Amino acid sequence: MSHRALRRLRGKQRGQEPLGPGTLQFGLREEDDAEEELPKKGPVGHCSRPAGKESVRVNNRFELINSDELEEEPVLNGDKPDSVPADIVVSGNKERTRHGCTEAKGTRDAIGKTAGAEQQSAPSSKLRRKRKKHRHKKSGQGEAEENDLEDIDRIVERIEEDGGLAQPDPPPVTSRKHVLSVEHRHLNPDTELKRFFGARAILAEQRPRQRQRTHPKSTWLTTPKSTWPRYSRPGLSMRLLETKKGHSSYAFEHSEEYQQVQHRFLAAVESMEPNNIVVLLQTSPYHVDSLLQLSDACRLQDDQEMARDLVERALYSLECAFHPLFSLTSGTCRLDYRRPENRSFYLALYKHMTFLEKRGCPRTALEYCKLILSLEPDEDPLCMLLLVDHLALRARCYEYLICLFQDWEPHRNLSQLPNFAFSVPLAYFLLSQQANRSEQELNTDREQASLLIRQALTMFPGVLMPLLEFCSVRPDSIVASHPFFGPNAQISQSPALNQLVSLYLGRSHFLWKEPAIMSWLEENVHKVIDAVDSGDPAVGACESRRRVLYQRAPRNIHRHVVLSEIKEAIATLPPEVTTQSVMGFDPLPPADTIYSYIRPQRQTPVGQANTVALFFRSLLPNYTMEEDRLDQQAGGGAGGLDRVQGFNRLMMAMRDMMANFQFNDLDLPHLPRRENLEDFMGDEEDDESEDQDEGEGEWD
Repeated sequence: MSHRALRRLRGKQRGQEPLGPGTLQFGLREEDDAEEELPKKGPVGHCSRPAGKESVRVNNRFELINSDELEEEPVLNGDKPDSVPADIVVSGNKERTRHGCTEAKGTRDAIGKTAGAEQQSAPSSKLRRKRKKHRHKKSGQGEAEENDLEDIDRIVERIEEDGGLAQPDPPPVTSRKHVLSVEHRHLNPDTELKRFFGARAILAEQRPRQRQRTHPKSTWLTTPKSTWPRYSRPGLSMRLLETKKGHSSYAFEHSEEYQQVQHRFLAAVESMEPNNIVVLLQTSPYHVDSLLQLSDACRLQDDQEMARDLVERALYSLECAFHPLFSLTSGTCRLDYRRPENRSFYLALYKHMTFLEKRGCPRTALEYCKLILSLEPDEDPLCMLLLVDHLALRARCYEYLICLFQDWEPHRNLSQLPNFAFSVPLAYFLLSQQANRSEQELNTDREQASLLIRQALTMFPGVLMPLLEFCSVRPDSIVASHPFFGPNAQISQSPALNQLVSLYLGRSHFLWKEPAIMSWLEENVHKVIDAVDSGDPAVGACESRRRVLYQRAPRNIHRHVVLSEIKEAIATLPPEVTTQSVMGFDPLPPADTIYSYIRPQRQTPVGQANTVALFFRSLLPNYTMEEDRLDQQAGGGAGGLDRVQGFNRLMMAMRDMMANFQFNDLDLPHLPRRENLEDFMGDEEDDESEDQDEGEGEWD
């Protein structure tokens, strides 16, 4: 008998309410398995009952209907407790008289089969006999397997504690893994939309899509659509680079065929013609960079639905190329942003997260933000720390934001970022407004919020006045005239700090518009003014810290500003960023890029002093003097021959240019198109006469 059945029989089960004046009580000892004996066969073949045992009794006959464990091993209580009324005891003699007793097979399973069949109704008993007959066809090894699986609960608990299969020296669970843990169910926006619109609205939209589904692979990031082209491997794959200190490094790889498509894509981008990318996607419908670039073009044309669909298709292509060991939720998988093949995954996740936020799914967007941050948390190539606080506040995950701040503040100095300096006290204040917390917790959160907001205002005084302006709030005369929060606070900020402040205000200013928040902010602003007037040493310490820090913003912050498309922050970008070309599929690539393959260099003119060559190069992108450059690098002595070849190529380019020239005069009417040379020559004289008449009329 299994331990689970014993545990069920010890307590009071469902359906065991007393039917008479007494209460049913079933006593069971641990030695019942040892004392249980098989019934002996009588001379006529009927089962004879041992002395002292009047009937076969089941603890709860109704559990035999749905309990698989009691089907396999029905429990028979041989002893009859004194407190059990006689009419409640199941009469085994009557059942045996009606159905007869089957021969005992010498095993406990046979007894269980007989007892279970006697206590069930006719339709269910037939089904269970078929199931039991199929089960009892197994040899005696089935009993040994049952005994081995008796402690399955303890085995499952041990596996959960170990976190999976037993591995030698598992990596310790750190706080970083905890705050960056990702849940699969939160990656699906339908989970969040069901809370607002109900499950029926979401399922009604999914049912026709599932019936027409032709994509065999199930994914976590996106749901394949029937309108997408049939998926075929584009040549994109992922390989494991190394495993070190509990973290596994992966990298996407491009096959030779995919590399050729990538070169064609780069040529299409340089042509500045979106139709070339459309043509490329007709032959390679799952090329990731083409999908992302065309998505940007659709978004600029206000086709948001198509732009989102293209990004989801790119994510589907990337997820189909995942390594079998690559996990989205473990927080231990790393992708190096310095590899160009990996950047597509970063950008696809970021663009998809942006669409989710605009769609009204901040909780799902927060999960994608954590996923991007977990891919390379130390370098943070897309600087997701400037966004995670905003999404946490919008999703009302205040506890998560506070936990992230407390865990990362010692080694990342998150309080030195304006967004964390103001978002964390706001999270504490919003927690203090919740009614489901105790009075002590509310007071503690309110005090902590006031303390942190005063520190933030002291460290970043240039945030207050622009914030009030964004919220359309007019400060009182004391605050407006105080020099600490006056115009000098904004002018004295370095360009890097001004960029961070503009980014935060342009993105999160609407979170401060509630009247309760403004009253709390006003109260603490006056306390900061009193501290400044009293000569608090913390004010001077923050001022000296601002002078030392924020000298120059790193490249990942510039990359984040470009991707955010917040006009207040883009206006603060330095000239070295605004003067260079920024590609949507790879904005501001790292200086230490790791190339796995090199694109054939674009043919460019050699002689910068050759004005004619530069002129024709600007008119004809296909014009090149690559052969001359190669000859010069080889150190050949045939300089005159090189010049002749270059001149010949220049003449060929001129002839090509003249052949492709088309003059369209907007003032003159368009002549009818000649289908052949005879028609053109036949109407030439009439056309000349008409031109002469028009010319004479103009001069007159």
